[in-house]
Amino acid sequence: MTETPIASSASAQAPPTQRPVRHTTAWRGWIVFGGLMLMLVGAFQAIEGFVALFEDHFYVVSRNGLVVHLNYTAWGWIMLALAAANIAAGVGVLRGHTWARIWAIAAASLSIIANLGFTSAYPLWVFMVVTLEVVVIYALCVHWDEARR
Repeated sequence: MTETPIASSASAQAPPTQRPVRHTTAWRGWIVFGGLMLMLVGAFQAIEGFVALFEDHFYVVSRNGLVVHLNYTAWGWIMLALAAANIAAGVGVLRGHTWARIWAIAAASLSIIANLGFTSAYPLWVFMVVTLEVVVIYALCVHWDEARR
């Protein structure tokens, strides 16, 4: 004989609560990537700024050889300010704030312009930072609506 289980009210389980299904795509990963890269570029710029402040003779070109004629102390402070802006923007992007994405795109754009003025002093470093900034701007601009979900 086969026994059939008897359902009691104690053993009956309530249906699990339904959560809304969240559809995510790979573009959300690009937004996280953009935020992390902003923070990394900010760290690179902080290093660049500290080197310009404390070791001005590290760079091969004199201040007159720069695209913008400033001394390395001024460049160091500009790079440190851009580093702080990029790191703060990266944190805001990772938190998912729309205003932070706009600020991040503006900070990355300013960073590109400022680094291009530093090209003759250390071209390889500038090429690396500008390339990362362009990738960050791309990551934050395409599929803007993905971050809202």
